[in-house]
Amino acid sequence: MSADPDRPLLRIGELSRRVGVSDHLLRAWESRYGLLQPERSRGGFRLYSEADEWRVRRMQAYRADGLSAAEAARAALSATGAAPGEPAGPAAALPSPGTPAAQAPPAVTPGPAPSAGTEPAALAGQLQRALDAFDEPAAQAVLDRLLAELSVPAVLRDVVLPYLQDLGDRWQRGTATVAMEHFATNVIRGRLAGLARGWGSGRGPLALLACAPGEQHDLALMMFGIVLHGNGWRIDYLGANTPVTELARAAELARPDLTVLSATEPAALVPLQADLAALARHGPLALAGPAASAQIAAEVGARLMTADPVSEAERAAWP
Repeated sequence: MSADPDRPLLRIGELSRRVGVSDHLLRAWESRYGLLQPERSRGGFRLYSEADEWRVRRMQAYRADGLSAAEAARAALSATGAAPGEPAGPAAALPSPGTPAAQAPPAVTPGPAPSAGTEPAALAGQLQRALDAFDEPAAQAVLDRLLAELSVPAVLRDVVLPYLQDLGDRWQRGTATVAMEHFATNVIRGRLAGLARGWGSGRGPLALLACAPGEQHDLALMMFGIVLHGNGWRIDYLGANTPVTELARAAELARPDLTVLSATEPAALVPLQADLAALARHGPLALAGPAASAQIAAEVGARLMTADPVSEAERAAWP
C-alpha cells in the first residue's frame, strides 16, 4: 500500500523517539506480533501512522501491568478504543492490572514461538559475550530480544541482575577489567534510562529514591524504580551520591509515600543515623543495599529491604 499524503506518517526513527522504544524492538514487535502496520513510501520506505504509535503506547501500558510481550501485543491489537486514524468504535481505556481484559486478552494469531537460541539462559550468555567484547550494537540487540520475549521484571531479575553480580565477582577476581565494567555499566544504564522514561507520571503513590552520600552504584535502585512504576507508583529519582540533607529537603517538598535510601559500603549509613531517624519520623523510610542492616533499620525506624530490587518492588504495597 502506498502512503496517503493526507495522513501524518513517521519513519521508524521518529516513532522510536516518540515512544521511547528502540527501533530494533519496534521491528521485532512488528514482525513477531503484527503490532505495527506500516505503509510504503514511493521510495519503498516503511512509514508508520498515529495508529501504530497508539498501539505501541497501549502495548507499553500492558507491559507495565506485568503482561508478557505476546500477551501485551494481543491486548493492544484487540483493544476496542479508537486510535487516531482508526475506525471509530466504543471508547475503551487501557485496562488496569487485575481487570478481565488484562488477565485474558482476546486471542489473535500468535507470533512465532521462541527458538532454542532465544531462551533466557542462551541470551544471557550472548549478552555477556557482547559486553565483554565491547560490542554495543550486539548487546543492544540481545536486550531487545529479551524484552520482546520476557516481561521487564523477568529480564531485570533473571538476566541483568545476575550478569551484574557475575561482573562484580569477576572484577574482584581480576578476570574482568575496569574498562569492561565501565562499558557494561554504561550500556545497561542507558537501557534502564529508556525504561525509566515517564516514571514520574500517573496517579499512584509516590516513591522518592536516592543513594547514600558517596554511593555511586545506583543501577539496582533504578531497577527497583522501574518495576515499582510498572506496579502503579510514581517515581522521584535523586540517584547516586545524595546528601541526606538534600534527601530530607526533597521529602519535605514532595511528601512521598515511601523514601528509599540505598548504600553498598558497610560504613556508609552509620554516621547518618540521627539524620535518618529524623527523616523516618516524617514518613515511611526503607533502607536497601549491602550496607543496610537490621540493627540500623531498627535504630532509625526504617524498613529493611533484604530481597533483590525487583522482588522488593513487586511486593511493595500501596499505602
